Amino acid sequence: MTPQEILRVEKDIVLTLKNIYDPEIPVNIYDLGLIYEVDFEPSGEATIRMTLTAPNCPMADQLVEDVNTQVAKVQGVDKVNVVLVFEPAWDRSMMSEEALLELNLL
Repeated sequence: MTPQEILRVEKDIVLTLKNIYDPEIPVNIYDLGLIYEVDFEPSGEATIRMTLTAPNCPMADQLVEDVNTQVAKVQGVDKVNVVLVFEPAWDRSMMSEEALLELNLL
């Protein structure tokens, strides 16, 4: 895989993540700041480090499953690893300006 192809796949993964919404908040998980890292290897393996708005989030399983399912559909991705982390803890400062505007927090 060329460096340009890797960049395309990473871009497509981010676009995919921007289409996954937290069921309790009307903002996508990327702009909400829940995605800490997207790592794509030329072998086709994507690793997504993400968190939740709260460790006891009742939608945790659904969000992780959505990320797994949707990222696996990206052309070039053969395997998805979702790593759920809680350090650093999520807070409002991790939200994009778009998310803050959407939630009337800016």
